[in-house]
Amino acid sequence: MNKAILSVLSVTAYLLVYIVLININVPLIIPFYMLVASPVLLIWMIYAVLKDGFNYPELSEEEEWGYRDKAKEDLDIF
Repeated sequence: MNKAILSVLSVTAYLLVYIVLININVPLIIPFYMLVASPVLLIWMIYAVLKDGFNYPELSEEEEWGYRDKAKEDLDIF
């Protein structure tokens, strides 16, 4: 699995566990430590996404901004 996808899924699961723990009235020290650790996880996720090693295709001269330079009718999606 790609590191970027793994990091996003892990941090999302961590957030969901954090929310569940607050709502089921566990001792507040556990969510507190999770809250303290969350910036580290967020930085890890951002780093993993920015350093994603996937080779995205280069755009040609006419495709400066991807889909924004094409008319809706030319995309053959809608």
